[in-house]
Amino acid sequence: MHVSDYSEVSMPNAVILAAGRGTRLKSVTGDLPKPLLHLHGRPLLDYVLSNLRHAGFDRFLLVVGYRHELFYGRYAADTTVHYALQDPVDGTGSAALLARGFSADEPFLLTFGDILASPDDILALWQQLGDDSTAEGVLAVQHVDDPFQGAAVYEDSGLLTRIVEKPPLGTSKTNWNSAGIYAFRPAIFDELARLERSPRGEYELTTALVKWIEQGRRILVHPLQGEWRDVGRPEDVEAAAQLTGSRLP
Repeated sequence: MHVSDYSEVSMPNAVILAAGRGTRLKSVTGDLPKPLLHLHGRPLLDYVLSNLRHAGFDRFLLVVGYRHELFYGRYAADTTVHYALQDPVDGTGSAALLARGFSADEPFLLTFGDILASPDDILALWQQLGDDSTAEGVLAVQHVDDPFQGAAVYEDSGLLTRIVEKPPLGTSKTNWNSAGIYAFRPAIFDELARLERSPRGEYELTTALVKWIEQGRRILVHPLQGEWRDVGRPEDVEAAAQLTGSRLP
C-alpha cells in the first residue's frame, strides 16, 4: 500500500475509488482502467473531477489499482489530486479505508470513478450531512425499475434501514438503488477496519453500512434530483457521452 503525503486540510475532501479493472467494459476500454475511458476526447474521470469541483471540492484522493501508473501520468501536474494504491484490489471497503489518513479526521465525500452526477446533487448531499449532526453518513439513491444491478436500498422516513448488494432480479421490494455517492463522518473508518471478507471474497463498503444499521446509527438517504449515470456496461457509454457533451460541466 502506498499513500501520498497530504497537505493541511482547508476545503472539503473527496475520495474517488478507481482501482477496479472494469471487466464488463473490456470490449470498450481494452486494457485501460474504466475511469480513463475517453468521452469527447477526455477521460471519464475528468468529468467526475469537474463535477466535484463545481460542487465546491478542491482536494481529491484517487484510490487506484489496476494500471495505476496511467493515473499518475494523467494528473501529474494537478496538485489537488493525491493517490492511494490498493494492492491487492480486494473490495470497496478496503479501498475506502485507504482514505483514513487523507481525511484528517474530517467528514469526506466518497464516490466512484465511473459515476456521473450533477454538482447540485453532490452539494445537496454534502450539505445534508452538515445539517444533521446526529447522522453518521448520507447515501445517495436513484429510482430504478429494479435495483438488481447495484444495491437495493430500503429506507424509512429518510433513514437507511437495509441495503442488499446485487439482489437477484425481481426479488427487491424497493425501487431505490445506491447511486454510488456517500458523505461520511470519520467514524466509518473504525467500521471498515473491522470488516471481514464477504461471500464474494471481498471487503465490501455495504457490509460496513449494514453493521452501522445494526448498531442503530443514523444513515440518511438522499434521492438524487438531477442527471446521473453509472458507466458500468458497454450500453452505458453512449448515454454517458451524451450526458457529458450537454448537461454536465
